[in-house]
Amino acid sequence: MVKFTVIDRDGSQQELDAPDDMNLSLMETLKAFEYNIQATCGGMALCATCHVKFKEGIEKLPERNDAEIEMLDTLFDADDTSRLACQLRVDDTLKNAVFQICGEE
Repeated sequence: MVKFTVIDRDGSQQELDAPDDMNLSLMETLKAFEYNIQATCGGMALCATCHVKFKEGIEKLPERNDAEIEMLDTLFDADDTSRLACQLRVDDTLKNAVFQICGEE
């Protein structure tokens, strides 16, 4: 299990214990915990509706791939802490991370 903290759009925080043995993306995990993530492209890095901003732990994450960089470049509010949840796996790189869900519900 991997423990991380999610800050929802309304500012509420919840610490989650997520399974790290199922090869799930962070987007899939957030949806499983019933967060309102649109994920209209199904996790293909084509819509940016799973945009999150990291408050802690971004330095442990893998580098962004080209598709993620291109999608983040289309967002007016993206910055150096921005990632697409569909491009991150739930594994030790997310341990103790803190991030906020961005975008519209």
